[in-house]
Amino acid sequence: MPPVQPMLAKSVKGIPDPATFDGGLSFEPKWDGFRCIVFKDGDEVELTSRNTKPLTRYFPEVVEALREQLPRRCVLDGELFVAIGPRLEFETLQERIHPAASRIRTLAEKTPASFVAFDVLALGDDSLVDRPFSERRSVLEAELGGLTGPAYLTRTTTDTEEAQGWFEEFEGAGLDGVVAKPLGAPYQQNARTMLKVKHERTADVVLAGYRLHKTSTPQTPLLGSMLLGLYDDGNLQHVGVSASFTAQRRAALLEELRPLECSIEDHPWGEWQEWAIANPDRIPGTQSRWSGGKDLSFTPLRPVRVLEVKYDAMEGRRFRHTAHFKRWRTDRDPESCGYDQLEQPVSYDLTKVLGMKPSGGAS
Repeated sequence: MPPVQPMLAKSVKGIPDPATFDGGLSFEPKWDGFRCIVFKDGDEVELTSRNTKPLTRYFPEVVEALREQLPRRCVLDGELFVAIGPRLEFETLQERIHPAASRIRTLAEKTPASFVAFDVLALGDDSLVDRPFSERRSVLEAELGGLTGPAYLTRTTTDTEEAQGWFEEFEGAGLDGVVAKPLGAPYQQNARTMLKVKHERTADVVLAGYRLHKTSTPQTPLLGSMLLGLYDDGNLQHVGVSASFTAQRRAALLEELRPLECSIEDHPWGEWQEWAIANPDRIPGTQSRWSGGKDLSFTPLRPVRVLEVKYDAMEGRRFRHTAHFKRWRTDRDPESCGYDQLEQPVSYDLTKVLGMKPSGGAS
């Protein structure tokens, strides 16, 4: 019964070696949609999101399809997606989260969604979460192997060369990488036991505030940059900024964000008002030796919006350079956006990079 939190994935570089995992790995395409747990009991079908919120009312056509195509009683983990022609369209999928039932019905007919299953948590009276993925996959293939849409069973392979081919080729269809699952692992809620290989570094971050653009005027206000945060032990930490918008986009974003403005006293970063200049974490609104006295004040926003950004690398606990806005993530809870989603580079002795001995002498 809901709520159930889905098992999560951690980013890695390149296709991992199955030999380093007991039982090996199963690889599958990484779908670009809304993570969805399906609960079915006879004619009753419920859809819940990655953060356990109900999705049922937004996808009536999927509910009807699952009612017809799935086993009588089951709990499945998968992904909701919308395809336009030969490609997945995430932005079109996002439009489905709408308060008006009439709008949802229209979109369900105009741009119908589909569901792809990639794990099973229960079948009939049996819970399968403690069984290894190899067994759960066998159950999936036996029960869902004949699906042809709008409900599907995802493809898998244990061949690393085939997985690499998927990684390189499937991007053209809108998929964004490959997921690797340890064949011997049970289903662990909210644990990052899977591995994901993506074509770029991305992170889901919390929008915490904004600064006006240097060309902004009272007559023509323009957004300059978004201030981004990630949660760490319940605290919202400043992780960087996103900028590089067109003038038209700057004006539209500012209007869109106005309703989220709040006082600094009601903001998670309110406690930083009294911090010293040039603090080591470069908190928004404070000076550093590099800021040259520029106005770094910002407008705080209620931290309720999540966006996905592209970034190249981390420097300490911040993005090294300005992050690139990719899209809004209406399916994510702000509190679920933490540092654990980030790729963690393997430690390496800098002296080896420099060709020096650990003592500091030349090698």
